[in-house]
Amino acid sequence: MEAAEPLGVPVLPALAYGVTPYFAAFPGSPSLGAGTYVALLRDLASSLRGQGFRRVLLVNGHGGNSFAAEALAADGVAWHDWWRGPRVWEVVRAIDSAGTHASWMENFPWTRLPGVAVPAEAKPVVERHADDPAAVRAQLGDGSYGGPYAHSDKDMLRVWEAGVAEVRAAIERL
Repeated sequence: MEAAEPLGVPVLPALAYGVTPYFAAFPGSPSLGAGTYVALLRDLASSLRGQGFRRVLLVNGHGGNSFAAEALAADGVAWHDWWRGPRVWEVVRAIDSAGTHASWMENFPWTRLPGVAVPAEAKPVVERHADDPAAVRAQLGDGSYGGPYAHSDKDMLRVWEAGVAEVRAAIERL
């Protein structure tokens, strides 16, 4: 929203579900099948095109969904993994090279749950998780692939600002 609003570009609500089968052993983590996910996004893009929209940018926030970029490119849908953009990645690496899934990289001031304290110590980094959901939960415990759980709000705002700038640039390139 923050990236699109100054450009007058409408933004749909975030899609709350994605492809996360390896986290199925974490209660409350529903997953869509890959085919369902791509079909859903294709239907949304087609609906928008039917309403007169000619350019569609999907800003993705989950690595498990990234496979869909190639499938949707054939439909003319632009894709942007916000956390992997070069500007964002440069800021992330300048702050802490141990930025991974469910680590400090996902701990923005507005995503924190009130009254929930994160561990002060960093978790050892897990290079690759298992494939079986129960094994993933046993291996990861809390879902984090490792590293610190938090950095300062100032650092998080630097990551956010880089992400906003990069998404805005992606919109402008359409």
